[in-house]
Amino acid sequence: MQQGGTTEVSAVRAFFGSLLAMVVTLLVIAGLGGLFVVLEPRTTSSDELVGGTSYSVPTQGPGLYGSGTLGPWQGLLHRISSEDQIRDVLAFDGVFMFGDSIAVQDGSALERLLADRSGDPIAVHDWSGQPASAAVDALEDWSRSYGLPNRIVMAVGTNDIFDPPAFTEQVERALRIAGPDRTVYWVNVYASRTKQPAAIRDADLANSTWINQQLQQAALLHPNLRIVEWSEFLNAQPDGPTQYLRDGVHTSEPAGSSARNTLIADALTSH
Repeated sequence: MQQGGTTEVSAVRAFFGSLLAMVVTLLVIAGLGGLFVVLEPRTTSSDELVGGTSYSVPTQGPGLYGSGTLGPWQGLLHRISSEDQIRDVLAFDGVFMFGDSIAVQDGSALERLLADRSGDPIAVHDWSGQPASAAVDALEDWSRSYGLPNRIVMAVGTNDIFDPPAFTEQVERALRIAGPDRTVYWVNVYASRTKQPAAIRDADLANSTWINQQLQQAALLHPNLRIVEWSEFLNAQPDGPTQYLRDGVHTSEPAGSSARNTLIADALTSH
């Protein structure tokens, strides 16, 4: 009888021992999970990434201009400031920025750089894959809904290498919306996608040059259009742009991101 009782007690102890070990394990896992959350960068409302998990736009075939055709981009990652942030930026005459995937990646660092350098707040509409036409649509929507500050950054055009002739009209649209008394800072483009065949890389470069030439022509007609010369910066590097681009388009971290954001901040703070 005593032996049976001892066996039952041992079984109970074993059960509770296993249960305790399981609880401890779960607590450790939860603690590690919390650690991972803490170590992940904190974001503000405008930093929250929405959409899919990719920056890259799927393209098909050679297209009309050798770079392919622009694929669906609406489901890709994007950052859009809240209405409250947009109105705060207007109240302090800060900066509106409309960008593509490079801006999605680099926008948080640019926000911090401007805050440290000049105190200028910035509201963003950055969407991976969007061409200039979609960014100008967003500019028009914000103009109607909120009004515009005196400085507007257009960091789009890379996704227009798939249809360069359509770009000029979008630049003109943006300038009409902004009006002659506001300054539009347009970041020019550089694309030569390293994972693509040589013929496509060459087409990317040629189409980037075509986009940039259209910007230069527009700047001759509109004194309030200022070009942020990202392409010139990359082409001036003795060892080429490899240090500053991770895939022939998107900026490397930290060299490329820092260099591009510095160019934008320099332009904005030199007015």
